[in-house]
Amino acid sequence: MVTLPRTAGEIGSATGSAHEQVYRSLRSRIMHGEIDPGEALTLRGIGKEFGVSMTPARESVRRLAAEGALTMSSSGRITAPDLSADRIEELAALRALLEPELAARALPRAHLALIDRLRAINARVSEFVAKQDAVGYLRTNLEFHRTLYLRAQAPAMLAMVETVWLQLGPTMRALYARRNRTDLQKHHRMILAALAAGDEPALRLAVRTDVTQGLKMLVA
Repeated sequence: MVTLPRTAGEIGSATGSAHEQVYRSLRSRIMHGEIDPGEALTLRGIGKEFGVSMTPARESVRRLAAEGALTMSSSGRITAPDLSADRIEELAALRALLEPELAARALPRAHLALIDRLRAINARVSEFVAKQDAVGYLRTNLEFHRTLYLRAQAPAMLAMVETVWLQLGPTMRALYARRNRTDLQKHHRMILAALAAGDEPALRLAVRTDVTQGLKMLVA
């Protein structure tokens, strides 16, 4: 059997697919705090881990750096963000602006099946809190919010929120691991109650309180 050489288009497609795989995997790790704040990465290490060439590794890093998920120094050093208290406060303020609006837009589509699903996710949040599993907590906490916000049908706004989550991920995980708080999901119960009551002002307040007070408890 004769193997024909791949065309330039096929090679480009393969490279693009590899880049997307690396990008999505690294993005998930950063958002969920699986990479430590300030942790250094290398293109060679990324390429070796994912079995790809330097090109998709480099393009993934550039894309994540553009989103604020990684920083690149003039010397080419790549690190995960290590946020100051002021930067955390700024990102919390963005969440407080965007997320109550997403929740309010989702409210007309928040049927019982969605509320039941959110309750089930919140139960898993509680399990990770009890285990003091910071990464598991962060992942399921964001799953709770994303599941609700997807009903808003506002993809541009959700993309902005996810960029904020991405920048916060490593620092949030590190802060939570040091504090070992056990009362972080009480605001989710307020969100669920407001959804069940169809109460938009209460929902906006519950979401705003969740994204601001939760961060304050970790930073304090």
